[in-house]
Amino acid sequence: MPVLEVIGWIGSAVVVWSMMQQRILRLRFINLVGCLLQILYNGVLGVWPVVVLNVVLAAIQVVNLYRLLGSRHSEEAYEVLRVDPAGEYLHHLLTRHRADIERFDPGFRGPVPGGAAYLIVRGDETVGYVLLHDAGDGVAQIDLDHVVERYRDFTPGEFVFNASDILLEDGYRRVRTAPGVKEPYYGRIGFTLVGDAYELDLAHSR
Repeated sequence: MPVLEVIGWIGSAVVVWSMMQQRILRLRFINLVGCLLQILYNGVLGVWPVVVLNVVLAAIQVVNLYRLLGSRHSEEAYEVLRVDPAGEYLHHLLTRHRADIERFDPGFRGPVPGGAAYLIVRGDETVGYVLLHDAGDGVAQIDLDHVVERYRDFTPGEFVFNASDILLEDGYRRVRTAPGVKEPYYGRIGFTLVGDAYELDLAHSR
């Protein structure tokens, strides 16, 4: 099979593969790669309508990637809302995402009585939620920090801990993860490893 034909088939496969992605950022990037391969393949063959189509699609993906990456850590992109840990909406989310939660946090058994819950929203869409409880001495112990798959490349949970003052307003001075947590993203958003858990001083993170 000629090399050019291989490039064409790979380009088509990459475009199809991109449509199977759930994460927005990954979908955009993979689709861009597929469009570029299609531009190369059809440009050599002189199939200009297909070339023009893929140039337009590639430009759209570049613009979307620019916007997504630009809002990745933007405080205007997300809002943090308090919700009732025993409320129906949170129960609905926990039930809907049960399999995903068990995959990443198999020790989670539900909201702690007397705990707190916060939703991370983007526009009218819930993109994640954080459940925690008061561990005493102004420490908020994280029980669950979950992000829906579409937004998992954007770490929206950081807006609860860093961008928003909501935890300080609720009387907490520090945030601590569960012991032995393996999630490395906490280190990227200002937490430090203390013993077998990550901790964040809320006052100093501002």
